[in-house]
Amino acid sequence: MADRKSGKFIVPAQGGAMRSFVNHLKLIARLMGDRRVNIFLKTLPLASLAYLFWPIDAIALPVIGVLDDAAILWIGSTLFLELCPDDVVQEHKQALASNLQDTSEEIVDADATDVNDS
Repeated sequence: MADRKSGKFIVPAQGGAMRSFVNHLKLIARLMGDRRVNIFLKTLPLASLAYLFWPIDAIALPVIGVLDDAAILWIGSTLFLELCPDDVVQEHKQALASNLQDTSEEIVDADATDVNDS
């Protein structure tokens, strides 16, 4: 979007599935390092990640075997976030959101001039 009168360009914050996925991973990493989260609860994402590298799949079909790995990872991470204390999760979500806002609100004000080679 451009404001034609002032010549300033405003770039909206980018989002999407990849950014959501990365923020989800960052949130899990922050919660894993937080002492307020129960140590036994922290084994849930680790166990689901270990299942990914386990040589024996629950379902031995070629395509379904990959899908059950993805399902276990999704269920493990979702359960971990749901079982963590809500106030701790919200605190880390706000910290991640403020980090994103700090970098996305940088506006550079500049003037352009044409240079003739002659």
